[in-house]
Amino acid sequence: MTKLLLFSPSPHEEKRVGVYKDGKIVDLVKAYELVFDGKPPNWFYDMKELIEGGEGVLYLINRILSEEDKIKAALLNPEEIIYYPPIPNPEKIFLLAVNYRSHGQETNTNPPKEPYIFTKFPNTLVGHNQPVIYPKASNKVDYEVELAVIIGKRGKYIRAEKAMDHVFGYTILNDISFRDKQFPPENPYGMRWVHGKGMDTAAPMGPWIVTKDEIENPYNLKLTLKVNGEIRQEGYTEDMIFKIDKIIEYISNGITLKPGDIISTGTPQGVALATGKYLKPGDIMEAEITKIGILRNKIIEEI
Repeated sequence: MTKLLLFSPSPHEEKRVGVYKDGKIVDLVKAYELVFDGKPPNWFYDMKELIEGGEGVLYLINRILSEEDKIKAALLNPEEIIYYPPIPNPEKIFLLAVNYRSHGQETNTNPPKEPYIFTKFPNTLVGHNQPVIYPKASNKVDYEVELAVIIGKRGKYIRAEKAMDHVFGYTILNDISFRDKQFPPENPYGMRWVHGKGMDTAAPMGPWIVTKDEIENPYNLKLTLKVNGEIRQEGYTEDMIFKIDKIIEYISNGITLKPGDIISTGTPQGVALATGKYLKPGDIMEAEITKIGILRNKIIEEI
């Protein structure tokens, strides 16, 4: 299974791309040097460039991974590295509101007739094992485990039947929400999406991207979110109202999708908006999706 991540071996070393394999992290920069005795290409320092490189880059990575004896010195402990969002600088981050039937039922929201899209900005992105800020500006901080799609091929006005050709892979995104900002007591213009969804560190993502070929059916995946070990959310991607192909068709109707763009596809039932179990400083969230892994983040109070 090809699991690509962006990381640093230590705080004093630059970011680079790695592969999670057999319980270890393969440092592709170091592994390339060991296999080819030369300077690694830029692909191994920037995930967007790697994605844009297409099948040729993935072939090169598999070629490196096949040299098991040579790359032993490039293996790292996954608990000792620094994780970054797999794509820290996307041009666009799209998210869907109420795209799971169970989530609509728990919030008494009628299913939308077409995908309802909102956006986040790169300031929200944070990696696995990195802290999520409990901001001074909110006291109703919520969580939403979501399957995120990583775009791998540029396109516009993409037909649904061709949409999956534009998918590079999948990752986990935790759509942190600030409900007291999202739903102000008086606002004639509706919800406030910018502060309700877009404060700093409000989109933990990772720990890695799983390439599309490793997940043949993205609609049989189980999503779970735990807070301090307690299951808060549990559902399956088959519960999506709008599937990935239709979402890509809808978004690309007038908007050019580019490699590295992110589309997060909604969340199942169990959010704090419905249960009242909001996050607090010190809480540890674990967002898990089968065939991808676990995205873990701790809530810390803003100083």
